[in-house]
Amino acid sequence: MKRSIGGLALALLGVGTAVSARDYEAQANKAFGDSLPAVSVFVDVDWGGREDGAARELTRAHKAFHERGFVIVDVEGYLENGDLQGFFVTYRRE
Repeated sequence: MKRSIGGLALALLGVGTAVSARDYEAQANKAFGDSLPAVSVFVDVDWGGREDGAARELTRAHKAFHERGFVIVDVEGYLENGDLQGFFVTYRRE
Protein backbone atom coordinates (compact mmCIF):
# COMPACT_ATOMS: atom_id res chain seq x y z
CA MET A 1 0.00 0.00 0.00
CA LYS A 2 1.49 3.32 -1.07
CA ARG A 3 0.23 6.82 -0.58
CA SER A 4 1.69 10.27 -0.52
CA ILE A 5 1.70 12.18 2.76
CA GLY A 6 3.43 15.54 2.88
CA GLY A 7 5.30 14.76 -0.32
CA LEU A 8 6.71 11.45 0.98
CA ALA A 9 5.64 8.10 -0.44
CA LEU A 10 5.03 5.79 2.49
CA ALA A 11 4.84 2.03 2.14
CA LEU A 12 3.44 -0.09 4.93
CA LEU A 13 5.35 -3.35 5.31
CA GLY A 14 4.57 -6.03 7.81
CA VAL A 15 2.22 -8.90 8.41
CA GLY A 16 0.48 -8.60 5.03
CA THR A 17 3.71 -9.00 3.05
CA ALA A 18 6.11 -11.86 2.49
CA VAL A 19 8.42 -10.72 5.30
CA SER A 20 7.85 -11.38 8.99
CA ALA A 21 6.76 -8.39 11.06
CA ARG A 22 9.77 -8.82 13.35
CA ASP A 23 12.31 -9.46 10.61
CA TYR A 24 13.49 -5.87 10.42
CA GLU A 25 16.50 -6.73 8.26
CA ALA A 26 14.23 -8.29 5.63
CA GLN A 27 11.89 -5.28 5.79
CA ALA A 28 14.82 -2.87 5.47
CA ASN A 29 16.26 -4.89 2.56
CA LYS A 30 12.89 -4.85 0.80
CA ALA A 31 12.48 -1.09 1.27
CA PHE A 32 16.05 -0.53 0.03
CA GLY A 33 15.65 -2.93 -2.90
CA ASP A 34 12.35 -1.34 -3.92
CA SER A 35 14.07 2.11 -3.80
CA LEU A 36 11.40 3.47 -1.47
CA PRO A 37 12.04 7.05 -0.34
CA ALA A 38 10.30 6.30 2.97
CA VAL A 39 8.76 3.35 4.77
CA SER A 40 6.56 2.80 7.83
CA VAL A 41 6.77 -0.42 9.81
CA PHE A 42 5.06 -1.81 12.88
CA VAL A 43 7.38 -2.71 15.77
CA ASP A 44 5.59 -5.17 18.02
CA VAL A 45 6.23 -4.98 21.76
CA ASP A 46 8.21 -7.97 23.02
CA TRP A 47 6.52 -8.96 26.28
CA GLY A 48 9.24 -11.53 26.94
CA GLY A 49 11.16 -8.71 28.62
CA ARG A 50 8.76 -6.45 30.50
CA GLU A 51 11.42 -3.93 31.47
CA ASP A 52 13.15 -3.36 28.15
CA GLY A 53 11.31 -5.39 25.50
CA ALA A 54 9.92 -2.38 23.64
CA ALA A 55 13.27 -0.57 23.66
CA ARG A 56 15.06 -3.70 22.46
CA GLU A 57 12.64 -4.12 19.52
CA LEU A 58 12.92 -0.44 18.54
CA THR A 59 16.73 -0.68 18.68
CA ARG A 60 16.71 -3.76 16.43
CA ALA A 61 14.48 -2.00 13.89
CA HIS A 62 16.48 1.25 13.99
CA LYS A 63 19.76 -0.63 13.49
CA ALA A 64 18.47 -2.58 10.47
CA PHE A 65 17.13 0.52 8.72
CA HIS A 66 20.11 2.72 9.63
CA GLU A 67 22.49 0.18 8.07
CA ARG A 68 20.61 0.59 4.78
CA GLY A 69 20.65 4.40 4.78
CA PHE A 70 17.32 5.21 6.43
CA VAL A 71 16.79 7.73 9.24
CA ILE A 72 13.95 7.95 11.73
CA VAL A 73 11.19 10.41 10.86
CA ASP A 74 8.54 9.51 13.44
CA VAL A 75 7.66 6.99 16.16
CA GLU A 76 4.03 6.67 17.26
CA GLY A 77 2.91 4.35 20.04
CA TYR A 78 -0.06 2.07 19.35
CA LEU A 79 -2.37 1.46 22.29
CA GLU A 80 -5.19 -1.04 22.41
CA ASN A 81 -7.55 -0.96 25.42
CA GLY A 82 -5.01 1.25 27.19
CA ASP A 83 -2.14 -1.24 26.72
CA LEU A 84 0.92 -0.54 24.61
CA GLN A 85 0.95 -2.99 21.69
CA GLY A 86 3.82 -1.56 19.69
CA PHE A 87 4.98 1.34 17.57
CA PHE A 88 4.48 2.59 14.05
CA VAL A 89 7.89 3.84 12.93
CA THR A 90 8.52 5.86 9.79
CA TYR A 91 11.97 5.94 8.23
CA ARG A 92 13.16 8.14 5.37
CA ARG A 93 15.94 7.22 3.00
CA GLU A 94 18.91 9.58 3.10
